[in-house]
Amino acid sequence: MTSAIHANHITETEVRSALAQGAGERVALLAATASERVIAETLVALANAHGGLIIVGATSQNRIVGLSDAEKVREVIAEIALAADPPMIIPLPQLLSIEEKTLCVVEVPGGLPHVYSHKGQYLTRSGKSNRPLRPHELRQLLLERSDSGFESQTPKAATLDDLDMERVQHYYMQLEAAPSGDLIDLLLSRGCLTRAGDDVKPTVAGLLLFGRDPQRWVRSAEITCVRYSGETMSDVFVREDVQGTLAEQILRAEAFVSANMRRGMRIRGMEREETPEYPISVVREAIVNAVAHRDYSIRGDNIRVLMFSDRLEVYSPGRLPGHVTLDNLLHERFSRNEAIVQVLSEMRFIERLGYGIDRMIAVCQEEGLKEPVFAETAAGFRVTIYGRGASLVGAAPPASMWAHLRLNPRQEKALTFLQEHRRITNRDYQKLCPEASPETLRRDFADLVDRGILLKIGEKRATYYILK
Repeated sequence: MTSAIHANHITETEVRSALAQGAGERVALLAATASERVIAETLVALANAHGGLIIVGATSQNRIVGLSDAEKVREVIAEIALAADPPMIIPLPQLLSIEEKTLCVVEVPGGLPHVYSHKGQYLTRSGKSNRPLRPHELRQLLLERSDSGFESQTPKAATLDDLDMERVQHYYMQLEAAPSGDLIDLLLSRGCLTRAGDDVKPTVAGLLLFGRDPQRWVRSAEITCVRYSGETMSDVFVREDVQGTLAEQILRAEAFVSANMRRGMRIRGMEREETPEYPISVVREAIVNAVAHRDYSIRGDNIRVLMFSDRLEVYSPGRLPGHVTLDNLLHERFSRNEAIVQVLSEMRFIERLGYGIDRMIAVCQEEGLKEPVFAETAAGFRVTIYGRGASLVGAAPPASMWAHLRLNPRQEKALTFLQEHRRITNRDYQKLCPEASPETLRRDFADLVDRGILLKIGEKRATYYILK
């Protein structure tokens, strides 16, 4: 893996912004008296994390003190970078004058091609501090920055029989230009198979894309889809755990969202038109991106599609890959899973030239919705899509919202009423179901309370019920 480093000019505005932000994961403030060891450890820590700026000549209290011999500091830092193991190729440090004091600013680009150490110590950036990489973090980083990532690994027990060749044949028929050779040659060229002497073995990518039982090899390669009734997680929900090949997971997760989103009327100008809660094309892009770009080496975590009454969240394990950051997300491209991205592209799920994030934003703007929000968590990446919510006229929860509870039609009416009004009384229930006797309605309420769905508040005529 190679990386060309270009000398980017850092402006005074950017430095002032970094100083105002203060020390953190991507900003290190070092005093003029900082030792070579501290500088070296900070360079390595930022390089092994997500890059950032080192400003020498500023205190941890964001106060500018300046440097007495800035040229010498710049030369020393350039030498320290080359003394790292392996040598760190970064833009030359810049000297900037702010408030008549000279600072030395070092840019450590995100997505450098190696894992770096200082005197045998592998460090990363955590908050305002540098700390040693934990063993599992070091293994993961070495894997991520190697020429062949996790998707290229070959599980020892996996054989060619673990691939469903009918799925491969179907994929072959989708290709616009059929390559020469047989299906084995095709899979080898796509990184789904690798040669092991005279034999061929499936890679993780091949098993996830065409495996008979993908979760046997990567247990966390699944999507958990949940629809909650309100704006927060609650005990009332619809859930589906989606497994299978990556293509099957995309289709089933999209179907879950489509089946569980509300539909109603939207006022556009002087007319009313039928519209869904979320633009399905935006939902599809978010799910496809999560499947294509998640970190499959992370165990014990999976993709989550969470639907709330006001928004939809798609979470995928693994922070942004390579040199991609939240700031350059729209313009930079880096594929953690090149084989998976290529095959999904040829299956017409994804465009290889981009993540489709610009399209997601454009569609939301056209539909008059808030733009999606992209955020990194401690160990993953989350996309939040905002729905039409209160702007939908006559919207009702999907028919499947309460299906898993095996309720009678009267009880479903009561829960739908509660979604909108937050509470329900005996009188409200009688109006919803005038054909039912008071005793029947009382038993309905008692059943919902016994099952932990409703909470009874008050006594006698002052009684009302809320979702528990």
